[in-house]
Amino acid sequence: MAADPSTQRARERAAGLLLIAAAGVALLIANSPLYELYHDLLEQKVGPAMPRLGQMSVHYWIADGLMPIFFLLVGLEVKREWYDGALATPALRRLPIIAAMAGMAVPAAIYLAVVGGDPALVNGWAIPAATDIAFAIGVLALLGRHAPPSIKLLLVAIAIIDDVGAVLIIALFYTAELDVLALGGALALTAAMAAMGQFGVRRLSPYMASFVLLWLLVLASGVHATIAGVLAALTVPLARGEARSPLKLLEHRIHPWVMFGVVPLFGFASAGVHLTGGLGALAAPLPLAVALGLFLGKQLGIFSAIWLAVKAGLAERPAGARWRQIYGASVLCGIGFTMSLFIGGLAFPGQQALIDQAKVGILAGSLAAAITGFLILRFTSTVDTIADDEAEAAEIFGADQDER
Repeated sequence: MAADPSTQRARERAAGLLLIAAAGVALLIANSPLYELYHDLLEQKVGPAMPRLGQMSVHYWIADGLMPIFFLLVGLEVKREWYDGALATPALRRLPIIAAMAGMAVPAAIYLAVVGGDPALVNGWAIPAATDIAFAIGVLALLGRHAPPSIKLLLVAIAIIDDVGAVLIIALFYTAELDVLALGGALALTAAMAAMGQFGVRRLSPYMASFVLLWLLVLASGVHATIAGVLAALTVPLARGEARSPLKLLEHRIHPWVMFGVVPLFGFASAGVHLTGGLGALAAPLPLAVALGLFLGKQLGIFSAIWLAVKAGLAERPAGARWRQIYGASVLCGIGFTMSLFIGGLAFPGQQALIDQAKVGILAGSLAAAITGFLILRFTSTVDTIADDEAEAAEIFGADQDER
C-alpha cells in the first residue's frame, strides 16, 4: 500500500504545483474581465436546503461540504503519526509540539500588534497561525536532495500539530451559535463510531456512512462542519505496526482525491481576490498584519523555539540537518495558504472587503515564505564541521561568532 519513495515525491511535487497553479489561475481571473463570471459562479445557489444554512452556494459547498474531507485526511494523518509514526513517542513529539506552539503564538502576537487592537480586525488573529502542509511539502519535493529527510519529517510534524491547533481554534473561537440538540447527537454518534472500532468493526463503509450523518449533525449544530472530519478520523481503527489497518487504507484511498481535487478546488475558489491599489493594498493594517505574521512570525517563533529547546536539552536536533536547513524549514512554515484562507473566511463572515484584504496578506506572506525558504534550502550545503554549523546558528541569530 505504501508508494515507492520516488513516486511519492513526484506526487507531492505535482500536488504542490497544482495548488499553486489553481491559486494563480484564480488570481488572474479575478483581475480580468472574467471576474464577474467567476464571482457569480461561486455565489450560485445549488443543491438541497441544508440544516441551518438553507440552500448553499457553490463556494459554501466547497468550504462546508468538501473541506470536511480534507480535515478527515488531516485527522487520519494525525492519528497515524501519533500512534505509529513521527509522533509515536514523547521524545519524538516534544520538539515539534514546542515549535508548533511557538509558531502559532508569535504570528498571532505580531498580527495583534500590527492591527493595534482595532475591534473590527482583532478577530483575524488566528489567520497566520497555521501552516499549509500541501503547499510546504510541495516546495520541499521540488528541492529533492537539498532537503534531508529529517527536515521533511520535522516540517510535517509541525504542520500536523498546528493543524490540530487550527481545528481547536475553529471549534472554540469561530463558533457563533450552538444547537445543543444537534451537538449532542453529533457527540453521541462519534461515541458510537468509536464503539464500532472497539467491537471489531473493520469495514470502512459503516464509518463512511456515519461520517456523512455526523457531517449533517455538526453542520446543524453551529460548530463548523469541518470538525466532523476530524472527529470521524479519530474513530477509524488503527493498530500499532499494522500495515493494512482500516485507517491506513482509508488514508491511502482518499489522499489523491483530496490533494488533487479538494485542495486545489478550494484554492481556486478562495484565492481569487480582486487586487486594487497595487502594492499599496498590502500597506493596510489587515493585510500587513497577516503577511508579517506568516512571514516573520512563523520563522521567528519556530526557529527560536527549536534552538532554545535544543540548547536547553529539552529535545534533540533533527539528525543530519544543519541549523540553516532548520531555519529554511521554519521559513517554509510561513506558507499559510489553505488553512489561512479558510480561517480568514470564518474570521470576517459577511465582510467581503475584509476577507479580500486578508487574502492579499495571505498570498503575499505565503509567497514570500515559499520563495525565501526554497532559496535558503536550495543553496545550503551539507555540514562540514560542528564548529561551522554552530557559527551558522550564531549568524542566523545575528550574534557575533567570537562571543560564542
